[in-house]
Amino acid sequence: MVAFATAVLAGAWTSPALAQSAATEGQKLAFDRGKGNCLTCHVIKGGDLPGTIGPALKDIKAKYPDRDTLVAIVTDEPKRNPQTVMPPFGRNRILTEQEINAIVDFLQTL
Repeated sequence: MVAFATAVLAGAWTSPALAQSAATEGQKLAFDRGKGNCLTCHVIKGGDLPGTIGPALKDIKAKYPDRDTLVAIVTDEPKRNPQTVMPPFGRNRILTEQEINAIVDFLQTL
């Protein structure tokens, strides 16, 4: 039982259905004009009326193999890149930590 709990807490045991559910929720948030609003600036496969201010979001897992880097970008990109126009979704509490993680799960499927 202790080994199981340790594996769960360490993230070594994840359910494919749970990961898919988080990615689906992340897509909804990313496409939601009142929440993630990613389509305002980015082209994302499956999205309507994309913007062209930011880069197209594709091949994300290859570009950002370290998930923590992607979480940091969505949370507070101006901290990493002061010249960006991307809002600090986490710092400004536009998105919760859980919502940011769901969006990152979605982005990693692109």
